[in-house]
Amino acid sequence: MTAYASYPSLRGRSVLVSGGATGLGAEFVSQFAAQGASVAFVDVQDAAGEALAAETGAVFRRVDVSDLEAYAAAIADLAAATGPFTVLVNNAANDARHRSAEVTPAFWDERMRVNLDHHFFATQAVVPMMRAAGGGSVINLGSISTHIKLRDLVVYRTAKAAIEGLTRALAQELGPDGIRVNCIVPGWVMTARQLEHWVDAEAEATIEREQALSRRLVPADVARMALWLAADDSAACTAQSWVVDGGWM
Repeated sequence: MTAYASYPSLRGRSVLVSGGATGLGAEFVSQFAAQGASVAFVDVQDAAGEALAAETGAVFRRVDVSDLEAYAAAIADLAAATGPFTVLVNNAANDARHRSAEVTPAFWDERMRVNLDHHFFATQAVVPMMRAAGGGSVINLGSISTHIKLRDLVVYRTAKAAIEGLTRALAQELGPDGIRVNCIVPGWVMTARQLEHWVDAEAEATIEREQALSRRLVPADVARMALWLAADDSAACTAQSWVVDGGWM
């Protein structure tokens, strides 16, 4: 028996997750599916996406969210398969390190597409569905990187800062339609990608020093916040940034 909450309001609710094949996104897909939601997700990782779909019963489509036209078409297609979306989790991102001196206009545009632009345009695509349903929940993914001292992430940090502003702006505009827009700001979450590329002894020491809690953050810590924000339990909550960082900030 799980020690964590179940949310009756999520049963049968149609949920879309971007970047859902691995890492945080895969945890979102698994957790929403376990709540009885009807889940669809997109990613560019075919094998991982197909395996997760088989495991969870979610519907997977291979889509690059930086191709905004293709993503909009996929959203319409998936909504026909799973039902109109009333929960959107804007998760897809690329946090590969980069030095500011090496950033070109083309690199800037590409990283903004994958880290920021799809948050707006996916929301734009699902708003009519949410209006017709009488409301919905949009959950954007920010990052602690916007708020702490980190190097070699200038474009990523800029995009994540913009997501917090976008969240507040959309919440004000869409609130009269019963559509809530919130942002989750995760700390350093121990996904396979982070552990493979960036979590070394020095990083572990930094986490131990900076977090108020000594335990390491795992994807489920963030997913449980997303469940609550999608459920009716948070019906009065919008335009906020919800920090899940073990007390770093």
